[in-house]
Amino acid sequence: MSDFHYYEPRRGHGLRHDPLNAIVGPRPIGWIASRDREGRVNLAPYSFFNAFNYTPPIIGFASIGWKDSVSNIEATGEFAWNLATRPLAEAMNASCAPVAHGVDEFGLAGLTHAPSRLIAPPRVAESPVSFECRLTQLVQLKGGGGEAIDTWLVLGEVVAVHIDKALLREGVYDTVLAEPILRGGGPADYFAISESQRFRMWRPG
Repeated sequence: MSDFHYYEPRRGHGLRHDPLNAIVGPRPIGWIASRDREGRVNLAPYSFFNAFNYTPPIIGFASIGWKDSVSNIEATGEFAWNLATRPLAEAMNASCAPVAHGVDEFGLAGLTHAPSRLIAPPRVAESPVSFECRLTQLVQLKGGGGEAIDTWLVLGEVVAVHIDKALLREGVYDTVLAEPILRGGGPADYFAISESQRFRMWRPG
């Protein structure tokens, strides 16, 4: 019989590092570009990120604290998501540096602005996939007792998609070729995807 470590989060986990992020992972990264009303650009990665709907396509990320990305998106209603890949891992990490409002993390990370088609915020030119998004909901999360907490869920409809054609094989997007990086547990763990990890399983019916 297994020996389980049991804890109630409100009482603490009793471990060296909170295991929640490692258990719910690895997770894709929300590498979010936004602009404030004055046109100043912000780029920041969020590991609480995922896709939530097909039609219309909805993606979202959660920000612990009211950060520049959230403020910008609330003000303008727009943001761009960029795929963080293994070759861009160091640049992605550099873009999360705690800098003053108005500092362009693109320059900080050695990245290039690429113009979007339908929204004002730029895309990361070096990223092989980008989504242009319009805000649909901005939700302050609540605890189990109904109390508001300082975490904000940003949901946006994907209104335009940019994919490097090298990642398309006979009309099918190949995740392995894109080399996405995923956030794991612990203070510094990331994961990559390789061909050896691929398996196929068709849904019944």
